[in-house]
Amino acid sequence: MNWHDQLPDDSTGGAFMAEPPVSFSTVEPKQFREAMARLGAAVHVVTTNGPGGKHGFTATAVSSVSDQPATMLVCLNRRSRIIPVLRENGILCVNTLRAGDDSVADVFAGRTGLSGAQRFLQGKWLTLATGAPVLETAVVSCDCRIIESKPVASHNVYFCGVVAVRQGEPGRALVYHDREYKHV
Repeated sequence: MNWHDQLPDDSTGGAFMAEPPVSFSTVEPKQFREAMARLGAAVHVVTTNGPGGKHGFTATAVSSVSDQPATMLVCLNRRSRIIPVLRENGILCVNTLRAGDDSVADVFAGRTGLSGAQRFLQGKWLTLATGAPVLETAVVSCDCRIIESKPVASHNVYFCGVVAVRQGEPGRALVYHDREYKHV
């Protein structure tokens, strides 16, 4: 199914519709970060490779969008050094980490001092359709082409078409909750 030809279920006429701007106040950033720390989320390593280089980062702000066409979203702070790499490569792979892959999450979160391609020394890697690195131990890996990027507040939201999926062995996943890793 083609992304551009797809109408939403309510047939409103396009993949995205802009809402009219609304003025409102939000809670303070510190209060919001504390609330989000209590929202448990799967831990993913998002990877890319191509003309812009080989890179990856740890993320919890990842979600499915639609199954027709298969679409995911990934959120990334616009201050990240990987933004131009993603723009140039146009691909990414969302690797959902397995319980026990805490060290992989830490490497790609920048907690070990390794950067860029050095981070891929941790773990075993393969590729699927796009050439983005796929973590061999991942619970599931979704290989994607970036369809669109939207700036929202401090982040870019990447909408990605899933072109290949690799399911790992069944087992527990790594979750981040209350500022620590947990296994579920």
